[in-house]
Amino acid sequence: MPWSRLPGLLALLLLSSAVPAYDLDESWSLTGVLAAAGQCQQISGGATRSTCRGGMPLQPEIIFRPDDSNEFAVKLGFAAGNALGPVSPFAVATWAADLEDDVRHINGSGRSHLLTAWYRHSFDLGPEESAHVTAGIIDGADFLDENAYANDEYTQFMNAALVNGPSGYVPSYGTGTALEWDDGPWSLRGVYMRIDGPDADQTHDYLGLQGGYRVNMPFGRGEYRLILQHSSADFPAAGEDGKASLRAWIVSADQQLGDVIGVWARFGRQDNAAEVRFESVYSGGLCLQGRPWGRPADNVGLGLAVAHGGNMETDQLRVVELYYRAELTAVTAVTADLQHVSERTGDSDVATSGWIGGLRVTFTF
Repeated sequence: MPWSRLPGLLALLLLSSAVPAYDLDESWSLTGVLAAAGQCQQISGGATRSTCRGGMPLQPEIIFRPDDSNEFAVKLGFAAGNALGPVSPFAVATWAADLEDDVRHINGSGRSHLLTAWYRHSFDLGPEESAHVTAGIIDGADFLDENAYANDEYTQFMNAALVNGPSGYVPSYGTGTALEWDDGPWSLRGVYMRIDGPDADQTHDYLGLQGGYRVNMPFGRGEYRLILQHSSADFPAAGEDGKASLRAWIVSADQQLGDVIGVWARFGRQDNAAEVRFESVYSGGLCLQGRPWGRPADNVGLGLAVAHGGNMETDQLRVVELYYRAELTAVTAVTADLQHVSERTGDSDVATSGWIGGLRVTFTF
């Protein structure tokens, strides 16, 4: 970690802890997240040594709303350190945050630190019906593969296999357009993105569609979604020369079970015409609110993911993660996190496995 950068980030971190979402005036506001995490890994069955690393991302976003129908936003990304990413032996990140290497030369495009810059127009179609159109530099994950309990690497699970479905592909920080429609319990999302890399063979198009249904049962609210994903034929084909498309489907669901318990699940499958690391994934878990022990703002999360390999070197991946998130103030929380990851490759009889312990401090403003 480049420690020389930490004083400035720490000063911003302390400032943000005292300033929740800051309204500059009636039209302008400043929001964002600042997080710092350290993780230590104890590895067995592989050549990777045990070590500890840290990272600190900062993502401020400024929003301009001239009226109820129009909105402009710009989000920047800065970070110090890459956590365990450079030394982890596993195919998925043990912390899915946008770290130092992620915010520089984004997607190989040469653009650094500018994550999103978009304009959104909203249409009021009735008492329960609305539509939104967003265009610019967008994050596909803001619209697709949502989950109430497993979708935020800063406040929920840290491992990438539990943040989103690893058997699918939702690009971030590329030019595109997103369409949203809601009518009572029904919702539709559509995302088109153009991802530009430094070379022509790294440029591709992406289309994602999501249909969702919300249920309100006596014991709580639930959301059930089906996501379909398709890319242009610009990825290396499996086992032969040429190019192929990435195609996948994912089901993502979350359901409240009373005031304390929430459960969630994801499962999906990816076509293997192109080179893909994971063909299928099954994940799920639960979240417990802290009301029974007198801390209703705290929560405990437990998640499990099993991903079966595609046509690359990974044969199977298993992730178990347990965290406790304690809310200190309205904008400050500390999370203790423990993961066990096991990965087997096709040419090995011994799985590489390890324990990863972490501590994360998050400030939202």
